[in-house]
Amino acid sequence: MNICISNYLDHLNGSDPYSLRREEKRAIYLEVLTELTKHHYQSCPEYKNLMDKLGCEKIKFETIEHLPFLPVSLFKEFKMMSVKNDEIVQVLTSSGTSGSNLSRIYLDRLNATGQKRALTKIVADTTGQTRLPMLIIDTKESVKQRRSFSGRGAGIAGFSFLGKDITYVLDEDMNLDHQALDAFCQRNSGKKILLFGFTYMVWQYFCNALMKTSHSYQLTGSVLIHGGGWKKLHENSVSNDVFRNMVKEVLGVEKVVNYYGMVEQTGSIFLECDAGYYHCSNYSDVITRDENFSACQYGESGIMQLISPLATSYPGHNILSEDAGVIMGEDDCVCGKNGKYFSINGRLKHSELRGCSDTYPGR
Repeated sequence: MNICISNYLDHLNGSDPYSLRREEKRAIYLEVLTELTKHHYQSCPEYKNLMDKLGCEKIKFETIEHLPFLPVSLFKEFKMMSVKNDEIVQVLTSSGTSGSNLSRIYLDRLNATGQKRALTKIVADTTGQTRLPMLIIDTKESVKQRRSFSGRGAGIAGFSFLGKDITYVLDEDMNLDHQALDAFCQRNSGKKILLFGFTYMVWQYFCNALMKTSHSYQLTGSVLIHGGGWKKLHENSVSNDVFRNMVKEVLGVEKVVNYYGMVEQTGSIFLECDAGYYHCSNYSDVITRDENFSACQYGESGIMQLISPLATSYPGHNILSEDAGVIMGEDDCVCGKNGKYFSINGRLKHSELRGCSDTYPGR
């Protein structure tokens, strides 16, 4: 891997995750992403073949908008990696609804470590630098296979590095383990707690279960981070505000933070800021594209293109998602963070509706 990529990733680990402003970030990203594109072109035969057919090997890229991107669906069709088989330490799979034809993302030790460090930096900006007692609103079964994770398992494994006294509160049948929850709350009475779970599962198997028992907790000052599919909640007219109010009612948690991300770029997630927008960090950037794949202006809805310098062992540094969104601005959000900030409008028509929690079959 080129030295400029390694230097940049090392530099990020020592800086505020939202320190870069537009001009500096664009210059750095153009250099790093150009080198990443060359790295994957030289190291991944499938990527080279695609780039050759597009004629990209002859192009000098002048802006990040001109860099070649891959549709995210290609990771379902091809085994794409830029390292040798014996260097792979972990395989991540997407959370597809069909259970087959899933994206597979191949991580070597360097890539896996980079993702964990990035996730830690981004989340610590919201939760603080101290590891907090952690409730995971899921079951231990989802992280049993340490070398091969689903998107759901990868999310849990990544976030679990941020906590201590980690307690899973759902059993194998997705029933709330009241005994485990009560014991955890007694051990950590009066402390700030970090809660993590996928949106639908938090709502259906945790909050609703507590409501049915008329049992509530007062975890004042704690933080809930959740993400994944909203499809089932929207079908039942559950908005973000309704979700937050339910969490506050049964848990006493007022700081509820949604996140956006995908297994194809694990680590460089986008956390919701205090103003209600998803934010790019130093580890990520976004572009929106219209139906002709031209870059949209801020305020225009388009297809979300996700960019990350972390994808070194596979060519996932520049991918076109199946989500529609709107970039609202850059470096001027009222929350005070630098970087682009945006909202997600939902899935594109005819794309596979998937999300880490949407794909749990339910009952």
